[in-house]
Amino acid sequence: MTEISAAASGEFLIGGDLRVRRLGYGTMRLVGDGAWGEPEDAAAARQVLRRAVELGVNLIDTADAYGPEIAERLICEALHPYPAGLVIATKGGITRQGPAKTEYVGRAGYLIQCVEMSLRRLKVERIELYQLHRIDPRTPLEESLGALKQMQEQGKIRHVGLSEVTPEQIEEAEKIVPIVTVQNHYSLADRRHEETLMWCEGRGIGFLPWYPMAGGKLLQAEHPAASVAAQMAERHGLSVAQIALAWLLHRSPVMLPIPGTSKVAHLEENVKAGVMRITDREWLQLNNAITELP
Repeated sequence: MTEISAAASGEFLIGGDLRVRRLGYGTMRLVGDGAWGEPEDAAAARQVLRRAVELGVNLIDTADAYGPEIAERLICEALHPYPAGLVIATKGGITRQGPAKTEYVGRAGYLIQCVEMSLRRLKVERIELYQLHRIDPRTPLEESLGALKQMQEQGKIRHVGLSEVTPEQIEEAEKIVPIVTVQNHYSLADRRHEETLMWCEGRGIGFLPWYPMAGGKLLQAEHPAASVAAQMAERHGLSVAQIALAWLLHRSPVMLPIPGTSKVAHLEENVKAGVMRITDREWLQLNNAITELP
């Protein structure tokens, strides 16, 4: 039996010089509920990370707020020293006060500390992709991104990305520092950031959809697209959730899905979705059905 591989999802150049497989892995589910606390089984969490690399995943997305700090620590424990070509993208700018309780902090001093501590936890000299987790409305963008630009100039960050932003916010950010990726909520069943995706596609900016498997959960029997997705899944021997992930890869060449899981079996199912090729007819049928979603 041929080993499944994330290589089947294709490749993308982040910032024009950082080559990654388009199907990555997100680490928020490795920690406790609400991104708070230790995982139920730390050994299993480390096994998932190692298996992701074995399957050819070379883009791992994390954040200092996952745990907090726990996901970064698990990555280091499982994978350091890191294999050549592995890109660990992390984020800073959110503080966590408990399960699913957050506050945005974009002050320069705090973000500089975030970068320094992530470098220490991950045991790297440079973070290949550092993302501002959220724009802090209380702090001027010039201050927040100015701090990241400073760290970039010092060689501690290679590329800078943003999360949960509009095209207008990206344009403002690019006056301060080049932006190479955007991480917004997006899925088959929730396309609220369609405009931002198209803006990124037109400029070659990588788009990392977080919660990318929502389509598999939300396309229940009452939704108009459910029967179309179910038929596609049966035809290709996949689940509806895998169809949702394959749809994302087909949706745009700048799309870089980062589905997360704490189970090896689920990880392998996600990677298998990268093999699927949606035909033009299937694409049209599914998109026509999606437009009817409430």
